[in-house]
Amino acid sequence: MHTYEDFLKVIEELRSEYGCPWDREQTHASLKQCMLEEAYEVIDGITEYEATGDYRNLREELGDVLLQVVLHAQIAKEEGRFTMEDIVDEICEKMIRRHPHVFGDAAAENSKESLVLWEDIKKQEKKEETLEDTLNRVAKAFPANIRAEKVQKKAAKCGFEYESLEQVLSKVKEELTELEEVIAEKKESEKADTERIEEEFGDLMFSMINLSRFLGLNAENSLTNATNKFINRCVGIELLAREKGEKLSQLSAEELDALWQRVKCPIKHN
Repeated sequence: MHTYEDFLKVIEELRSEYGCPWDREQTHASLKQCMLEEAYEVIDGITEYEATGDYRNLREELGDVLLQVVLHAQIAKEEGRFTMEDIVDEICEKMIRRHPHVFGDAAAENSKESLVLWEDIKKQEKKEETLEDTLNRVAKAFPANIRAEKVQKKAAKCGFEYESLEQVLSKVKEELTELEEVIAEKKESEKADTERIEEEFGDLMFSMINLSRFLGLNAENSLTNATNKFINRCVGIELLAREKGEKLSQLSAEELDALWQRVKCPIKHN
């Protein structure tokens, strides 16, 4: 079995003058997309593990994320900035510091109380004294749905929150109406402001994230599930068309809709 120390040496060798040309060329900036992609593949690995119990893909993808971490650490070491040991030391210190109910005298009877402690200590560490400080610390690289939800949650703790689900639904309807109005303006005039349409569309999406929070849903998961459902139905339509010896591109809108309804409600159409 290879060890953690073996892995550090492998990456150091890959980055050496006798190592791999690709690895030697990498920088913190060039690896940004790789880190994002590997993180998402871990999520797929977790989903597969939950569905099938097969842990092998998850194990492999976690290794790929670790590869990214160690690559960044090696680059930083070469730059004289920090090392992998510094990373491990700092995260250990952070875990101890943010869990005073485990490593100190504080008390937390449940996960909610432990999260309150975590957030309070984090604010002190980051010197978040104003709402501006708090909101601007939400990573801009987050997917838009996740970033919007995090910003809304942090703002809610400072009082920027609707009082009821009915108010949220009313806001969604208001934003949809405003979007419909600017779309109507565009139909009437070729000089309609496209940027305003995009702005109103963004406002509608932001209000939908608020709605997901009030419903206790994860907007990212909801959209992912809807996309998967759409893919499955498209695949089902294509299979039905093949059974008839037809191609989707040759079908009319009415014929496609009929197949869609068959896939959507198979019992009703059998």
